Amino acid sequence: MEQELIDLIETQINKELYSAYLYFDIAEFYRSKSLDGLHSWFEKQAQEEIEHAEKFAEYLHDSDVQFKLLPIDAPSNKFDDLRAPLMLQIEHEKYVTSLIHNIYKVAEKIGDIATKNFVSWYVSEQIEEEKTAKDILDKYDLFAKDGGLGLYQFDKDIGSSRK
Repeated sequence: MEQELIDLIETQINKELYSAYLYFDIAEFYRSKSLDGLHSWFEKQAQEEIEHAEKFAEYLHDSDVQFKLLPIDAPSNKFDDLRAPLMLQIEHEKYVTSLIHNIYKVAEKIGDIATKNFVSWYVSEQIEEEKTAKDILDKYDLFAKDGGLGLYQFDKDIGSSRK
């Protein structure tokens, strides 16, 4: 495997693990607001991001590539309201999509069919991730932004949607 792709995948592992940190941070924010459903949702998102990092690492290992882990930045978000983390999730998923697309494009340019094939799953996954993040924000805006019973039901529904 070409070094350019190894570097991109090492970076992707780092960004997937950062995503886990970010979503764990968001989960803890919602826990501090007694929103157990959103806490649970983002905690599961964090676990999923770790699984993504593991898949990338396994791919490098299976390709007989020695790789290094990069330092993971800590999230430094201060959320002003309950909506802000939902907006951050959408922005972050779009960023991750751009990273995945770049790996795909480089693999295609180099002619690394195996990596292109491997990354194609993530291309599809990111479509789903962005759609889900947007749907959650839309539902928050429709039902929960004014607080009260709408927020309670939204939180309850989000929490039970990934059991």
